[in-house]
Amino acid sequence: MTYGIFALAIVGSYLLGSIPFGVLIAKAHGKDLRSIGSGNIGATNVARALGRKWAYVCFALDVLKGTVPMLATLPLTVSSQGGKALMLWLWLAVGCAAILGHIFPIYLKFKGGKGVSTSFGVALGLWPYFTICALFAIILWLVIVLTGRYVSLASITASIAFPLVLIVSILIVPGWEFVELWPLPIAACVIPLMVIIRHRENVKRLIAGTENKISSRKKK
Repeated sequence: MTYGIFALAIVGSYLLGSIPFGVLIAKAHGKDLRSIGSGNIGATNVARALGRKWAYVCFALDVLKGTVPMLATLPLTVSSQGGKALMLWLWLAVGCAAILGHIFPIYLKFKGGKGVSTSFGVALGLWPYFTICALFAIILWLVIVLTGRYVSLASITASIAFPLVLIVSILIVPGWEFVELWPLPIAACVIPLMVIIRHRENVKRLIAGTENKISSRKKK
């Protein structure tokens, strides 16, 4: 029964992750987000098109696409009689489905965003293991954005730091045994790798010195 519910949750998580909130927000304002700026459907491009306020709304909604499925399936991981590692795999599958939905949304012919916000949402919802790492990653992200003003660099750096923080946490936190939690480091490497791959063009521009910085000017 539990496995059937997880299967439905995975499908539902993908469909939820596929909802292009950035495109919908821009469309409500009479704009086609995919023809503006980078053409990306995430919060950074929403900021270019509509300003920070709507970018924050888009970011929050994209985060929730990852958090809601994880929290909704949390009771299944607690009550299930299956092994802990198996339950973690199933739980992670729900989160990955949301991320893949954002990157390859069925509603946009599988051409979506870069998955940063939704990955962050998944990490927040995978309590407590990924949550701690996610909070560290968002602090690092904010520091880099505020100092260097490169969103892409901040996203890539936070993605690299995420699995490192998790591994250190497993080593030092009492009760966190690798023999039970081994699926987590694997996912903590695979998910950020997907994010980094989606930023490959940004990496080229960073190396060339042509990457755009976010503007410090407020746009209403």
